[in-house]
Amino acid sequence: MNIILMGPPGAGKGTQSEKILSYLDIPHISTGDMFREAIKNQTELGKLAQSYTNAGKLVPDEVTIALVKERLSRDDCKKGYLLDGFPRTIPQAEALEVLAKEISRPVELVINITADKDELVKRISGRRVCPKCGNSYHVSFKKPKVDGVCDSCGSELIQRKDDTIESLNVRLDAYENQTKPLIEFYEKLGLCKEVNGLQDIDDVFKDIQKILDEVK
Repeated sequence: MNIILMGPPGAGKGTQSEKILSYLDIPHISTGDMFREAIKNQTELGKLAQSYTNAGKLVPDEVTIALVKERLSRDDCKKGYLLDGFPRTIPQAEALEVLAKEISRPVELVINITADKDELVKRISGRRVCPKCGNSYHVSFKKPKVDGVCDSCGSELIQRKDDTIESLNVRLDAYENQTKPLIEFYEKLGLCKEVNGLQDIDDVFKDIQKILDEVK
């Protein structure tokens, strides 16, 4: 199955993508990974992408789209793929529709994990991590035994810069403005299915699994 996964920061997209990949046995395709691989291997497209990033510029759509087409054409995508982080704009979505049909791997489903903004801010701004061993906690849902101290190694817990309320509001507003037109685009194509991301992790996946089984 050929799937696009969408969802705001903190909605559990990473966790659910792992479950989907395991359930369907398909590759995870992210634009970040594609760029890193192409640049590392110094392919023609990788060199071109690197020339823009080195100059501090955004990689143009035509380069990104060419990379996506090359990646989706590989043999490991014969049984399907899970696209993450692409498309981000309507022109990219339109280009994806064309290229995916050209290689006979059209998008069949768009899963949009939804979450109320205020609840997301509460969920993410309460996260704390151990800088030494990487263990994660939450001030409300997963408290350490001693306030502000890691249970495993005793280090002082920190809040990541991206997890502050100010940073989160900027990221969530940007996501909403960017993706609202995309969701409408895929709704018109009859491909978009919504799942409530604020449920328990297993319940979110049960809803996703139900959608996957209906589409298969």
